[in-house]
Order: sequence, then structure tokens, then C-alpha cells
Amino acid sequence: MDELANPFRPGAGTRPPALLGRDELIDRFGVTVRRAMAGRPGQSLMPVGLRGVGKTVLLNRFAEIAEQEGMRVGFMESPGPAGFRGLLVHQLRKVLLGLDASRPSAKVLRALRVLKTFSLQTADGSRFTIDVEGLAGEADSGDLGEDVTDLFLAVGEAGRERGRGVLLAVDELQCLDEPELSALITAVHRTTQRDLPLVLVGAGLPALPSLAGEAKSYAERLFEFPLIGSLEPDDAAAAIAVPCRAGGVDITPEAVTAIVGHSGAYPYFLQEWGYHVWNATEVPPIERADVERATPRVLAHLDANFFRVRVERLTPSERAYLQAMAALGPGPHRSADIAAELGVRVGSVAPRRNVLISKGLLLSPSRGETAFTVPLFDEFLRRAAP
Repeated sequence: MDELANPFRPGAGTRPPALLGRDELIDRFGVTVRRAMAGRPGQSLMPVGLRGVGKTVLLNRFAEIAEQEGMRVGFMESPGPAGFRGLLVHQLRKVLLGLDASRPSAKVLRALRVLKTFSLQTADGSRFTIDVEGLAGEADSGDLGEDVTDLFLAVGEAGRERGRGVLLAVDELQCLDEPELSALITAVHRTTQRDLPLVLVGAGLPALPSLAGEAKSYAERLFEFPLIGSLEPDDAAAAIAVPCRAGGVDITPEAVTAIVGHSGAYPYFLQEWGYHVWNATEVPPIERADVERATPRVLAHLDANFFRVRVERLTPSERAYLQAMAALGPGPHRSADIAAELGVRVGSVAPRRNVLISKGLLLSPSRGETAFTVPLFDEFLRRAAP
């Protein structure tokens, strides 16, 4: 069939043609934003889940809702070379200049002065163009938590003066180190106490709730951490059938069932199967035979572009640890069972496990247990094993 008309969109954070199964969270976030705009901020949302379940898509949808409700939005991904401070300065500068676009404002000017002071604490504050004098005594203590709090209070007050709210969305939130995560939580705690229309929303791996709790014990009172995973069977089926039929192409129930089964009903994998099955089908309707014919191509594409890149930089011993886990199944697995599969003592593999967790390939859902952060990763490792 025509590849140009293919409705499926596999990609990192790319919105699918039918965003299904997340309506409750989307509606709850809409209430969160409207309450903050009315001066009654409360708990925000921090969706957590494995790779490929649609966390970034959901975060982008939250940002759209905030903009529709009159908020200015800053969107941050996990820090790279710019670092946490640099990303924060860049996004809040954009937010404040947007607030000040129509006419001068005393609160916005003050917030820009506080931001200027904060920016001077970065490794290279001179690269941020903020044409105001810094405000001495604000955001210049050298304590990250205190400085981010000063900054968020100034930004929240500027938003309130202009009748606008501010949303800061942070993807891959678990990548922040403890002082950075603690600073964000502390700052939002204070703006919430002051009834300012500033909302922090984030997304991350399932370890995020425990990391946030370790950073600040009151984090669970500021945020909800809904766990999102694979779609319910009906939603997964609709994620395939609805785009096909919207494009004027019929698909048999058997073909839909096969795609849902192969993909595990995970949103990203549903898009991959839908995309390749569409291209592999010569004449509609799409049938189960088309799915089975396309599946080797889907797996080869995933192996080369999604799975393999995650293990190429690992040491042989780290790969062996993952292979041992894969031999036991999808998991989660007890550390003792993994060690037994490797034929070594439990204590001897703990360093490898910790490194793999730090690299984002594994997580510890509960004490003494280990799981993959990527769905279907065990199947890939068994396919790739020598």
C-alpha cells in the first residue's frame, strides 16, 4: 500500500494517530492546571513506566493542555552538556520573555533579574543573554535548593501578575542527581504554599518515586506517580484498527489480534508493527498473513535501531549479566537467581547490577529484585545470544 498514506508513526515521543488508554490521566492533569490557574495549586502528576509506554507523548499532551489553559510552558529533557542550571535558565528565560511580550511588568522584570543572578552561577553564565541587572541577594546563595526556590517564587509571582500560569515539564526526571531533584521539589513545595500558579510535571522510569522520596520525604504529598504500562486489549486493538479505517483501509480482527500479541500491547511497539505491516500489505484488507510476513522485518528493525544500541557500549561482563536475566524470562528476577544462572556468588555481581541500573537498562522494582527497563528486551537478548 501507499507508504506516504501510512498513518502509523513510530518514534521517540511521537504522538500516535490515536492516543488511547490515557484519558483518565489527561483529564486529571487538566483539573490540576485549572486549579493552579485559580490560585489553588495541589498535587501534580509524575507518570512513570518502562521505555516505550508513551510517557513523553503524555508529557507533550500535558504541555498542550497547559498552553490551552493560558500557561507559559518550559519543556526540559534530561540534562546534557548544558547541565541542569543551563537548561533551567534557557527554559525560564523563554517563559518570562513570553510573559513580557505585550507590555512591561514589574514582576516579570524582577523575575528576569533573579534569573540573571541565577544564570551567573552556571559554568558559563555569560552565554545567556538577559539584558537586566542581577538582583543581589536572590538566587545567589550557592545553595541549589535555596536558589531554585528564589527563582520559582519570582517566576510564579510574575505569572500571577500577568494572569498566566507557568508549567515546567521535565522528561527523564530520574536522570537528575539528588541535589537537582531535591531543589525542584523544594521550590515547588514553596510555590504551592504561596498559592502561585506554577506547576511542575515530569515523567521517568519506575524508580522515580523512590528517588523523589529519598530527595525529599514530602514528595509523595506534592506529586502522584501513576504507573503506566501496556495498553488494555481493547485500547491496543483500537490503536491499530482506528488509524487503518480512518485511512480507508480495512483490517481483519485476526490481524489486529496478531499485532497486539507480537507487540505486547506496548504503544511504541504497536506503532512499529502497524507501520511495517501497512507497508508490507499489497492489497487491503490487512490480514494475519500480512502481519506474519512483516514481523521478521519489524524485529530486524527493532534489533538494529532500538535494542542493540542499548548494549553496544557495555562490557562483556555486563552483557553476560543481561543474558543471564534474559535466560530466566521477562522478569523481574531475584538477584540470587541471576547469580545462580551466572554460576557466581550474589555479592560478586552487585557492582555490575548497579552499573546497569545507572546506565538505565535495569531497575529495582523492589528490594532484591531486578527488571529490564525496556519491554521485550529479554526476547531480543535471546535472539542476539551466540
